[in-house]
Amino acid sequence: MEALLKVRNLKKHFPVTKGIIMEKQVGLVKAVDGVGFDVNKGETLGLVGESGCGKSTTGRCILRLIEPTEGEVEFNGVNVRTLDNQALRRIRKDMQMVFQDPFASLNPRMKVGDIIMEPILLHGIAKGREAREKVKNLLDVVGLAGYHAERYAHEFSGGQRQRIGIARALAVEPKLIVCDEPVSALDVSIQAQIINLMEDLQEQFDLTLIFIAHDLSVVHHISDRVAVMYLGRIVEMAGYRELYENPCHPYTKALLSAIPVPDPKAKKEKIMLRGDVISPLNPPPGCNFHTRCPYAIPRCRDEAPELKETDTGHSVACHLVNP
Repeated sequence: MEALLKVRNLKKHFPVTKGIIMEKQVGLVKAVDGVGFDVNKGETLGLVGESGCGKSTTGRCILRLIEPTEGEVEFNGVNVRTLDNQALRRIRKDMQMVFQDPFASLNPRMKVGDIIMEPILLHGIAKGREAREKVKNLLDVVGLAGYHAERYAHEFSGGQRQRIGIARALAVEPKLIVCDEPVSALDVSIQAQIINLMEDLQEQFDLTLIFIAHDLSVVHHISDRVAVMYLGRIVEMAGYRELYENPCHPYTKALLSAIPVPDPKAKKEKIMLRGDVISPLNPPPGCNFHTRCPYAIPRCRDEAPELKETDTGHSVACHLVNP
């Protein structure tokens, strides 16, 4: 399959400074530290992990909403990192984002119709009556009514606001949409509606998706492949069925064991990780996960494992799996 997006050794380090008048850098927060993957056309890649592992930062670096510190991002054969502002603005038409907070991402002073129409006018896709018709069609596509265009964001529920955010992303007819935890702020029943909507829209508009979430049960139904992140690095990546049925990395096993089973009689072994997530400001040497891993060996404390493919088609960063 042809890769639409190629990410290589992506890093984002935030400087930590001290002082008011004479600021001095005292450290670096390694939010993203060497992430790499491909996303094929029409595919959905699920990106999961605990809060603070660098998922959202990865998505924003891909779109250059924040500038990466290092690495390459190639979209449709174009190196995104080398583009000037004008060229980046043109390519943004093909790369859109659905944000986590459906209320904060919508301008409260603009009507919904104007919010969706703004990118249409900005990129010269349509104007006048044609633009207004396109807005109504987009509202219909995401499950809202045409008259909703005259309302403001505060008049909608959380799920409806997220539908508006999706309609805005679709307005410029993109090829890639980065969904940054689009259902984490919604009720469980609404989460299912939004996920089903994204699946329908992907088929209808031939979209490629990066679906970011902290819950493995959420990405299970929408992803073709799943990448698991821990402290700025990908520790495991595989097809969704293979990853859920045969997890290899201890961190992935722990995440899967935490998924509730809707059967009070079912018995499921839970893997309890010791300690808390360490700070990305001062990560330990070796494997980032060894301080919490129940299977850590001395090598884990000294040598960081590489992400290598196993015989089963997994890519795993673990000395126990790839000795």
